[in-house]
Amino acid sequence: MLGESSKCEIRRGKLADAAALSEIFRSTWRQAYLGIIPHLHLESMIQRRNAEWWHATIRSGQGVLVVQVGANIAGYATLGTARVRGAHEGEIYEIYVMPTHQGLGFGEHLFEACRHHLDTQQLSGLIVWALADNEIATEFYWRRGGRPAGLGFERFGNKKLKKIAFAWD
Repeated sequence: MLGESSKCEIRRGKLADAAALSEIFRSTWRQAYLGIIPHLHLESMIQRRNAEWWHATIRSGQGVLVVQVGANIAGYATLGTARVRGAHEGEIYEIYVMPTHQGLGFGEHLFEACRHHLDTQQLSGLIVWALADNEIATEFYWRRGGRPAGLGFERFGNKKLKKIAFAWD
């Protein structure tokens, strides 16, 4: 699989991708958040992100990019205008790559495609939020040059988890 990241295509999400995106969400969220987000909340979130949810999201025109490797969707990102007003106008809301395709460069390609897409939208600066306990994500953003620009908390039932905003100018 080494070198396969050069054989990927980054494109806008299509309605036909909805089932694959639902599966990617399920697999990546279980890998990333099992033991971090309380089980019932995690499973509830996974159930809500079914193919119908992805159909509605893509149909609405919200920014969804996918990384396609051969005939398979290996990952996705959602992006757009930053949800919190501040110095950074663009935001990557989510970026996830299937566990079987992690560490092969697909995430880096997807991240750079997001940056390019936000630049074409004339959104200056970029922000990404990650749960502090998600070491894979926080290390990924550090390696991409992101630096902590804020802290917040996300509540899942009675559990309050710290999140970090990574920013690029």
